[in-house]
Amino acid sequence: MNNNSKLGVMEDTLELIIDSKSENESFARVAVAAFCTRLDPTLEEITDIKTAVSEAVTNCIVHGYEGGKGKIYINVNITGNTAEVIVKDSGVGIENIEKAMEPLYTTKPEQERSGMGFSFMEAFMDELEVSSARNKGTTVIMRKKIGESAGK
Repeated sequence: MNNNSKLGVMEDTLELIIDSKSENESFARVAVAAFCTRLDPTLEEITDIKTAVSEAVTNCIVHGYEGGKGKIYINVNITGNTAEVIVKDSGVGIENIEKAMEPLYTTKPEQERSGMGFSFMEAFMDELEVSSARNKGTTVIMRKKIGESAGK
């Protein structure tokens, strides 16, 4: 853990690379949550982070790599009381981000996908940014301020 002595702000980073296998989703969720515990989150806040990470990683597996092989890159940056979680793949990308972020929209209805992944990420985190390029992958950036969710 680094403490920025000039600003008195806690800063720390976690980098994690996992294979795009469904069994790694739970590991990613727990690893990110464990790393964020240094911010002393409430049970609700840690559950929110775990849910959002789960949705982002699942999107990489199901949509980014379409169930095939690939790597999922997860970075968690803690600055002050904010956890920033970045989940990135190098998969097929999203053709229309705005459409993909609509509740109930899914490109995999045959797999009984609910189309609520981005909606859950948006609901459980304070900020959500999505960028994507066809055949280059997708990056999801989520931020949550710990200790301030009561005002949300």
